[in-house]
Amino acid sequence: MVVFFLFLNYFLFVYIWRFIIRSRHVSLSPSTTSTLTTAQPQVIKYHNVFLSFRGEDTRVGFTSHLYAALKRKQILTFIDYQLVRGDEISASLLRTIEEAKLSVIVFSENYASSKWCLEELAKIIERRRNNEQTVIPVFYKVDPSHVRNQTGSFGGAFARLIRNKALTLEKVQSFIHALTDAANLSGWTLGNSE
Repeated sequence: MVVFFLFLNYFLFVYIWRFIIRSRHVSLSPSTTSTLTTAQPQVIKYHNVFLSFRGEDTRVGFTSHLYAALKRKQILTFIDYQLVRGDEISASLLRTIEEAKLSVIVFSENYASSKWCLEELAKIIERRRNNEQTVIPVFYKVDPSHVRNQTGSFGGAFARLIRNKALTLEKVQSFIHALTDAANLSGWTLGNSE
């Protein structure tokens, strides 16, 4: 089983790496070739990849391995090690999502129990709807239909969030639409779901 997860983790990494390499490709015209050879290297001030995940489910294991593989290939990837947790998603985190070219959403059993994760997801899907970002969903030990329909243990986690937080109907609806849209995307299913 461990070999299977490592293989799928590697496969996902290769897909992301190819996407980033393609997006960095610049076609040169004859007049710019000489200029580019003497120019200073461009400094990238944004992350290429944004990882959205529920830390208690996947931080140690799948997500940390994916992050390490991307980092080894020098793909600038945002992971929330340095964030201080609170109820409100920070403006700097939203800016990081806006600047990323690609987001990987690692859905897990307790992903929907986090308002923070769902706020990230809503922003990511908004960016996708505007054709400004590629989104890759990973269904880690959760069935995509449970994410799409908010059923099973995934739906139970979402119901607990709604019950325990003071969410407006509009906010709940935006989370439902984001979950449905993300689960309808082609992605990877890893591990056994319930």
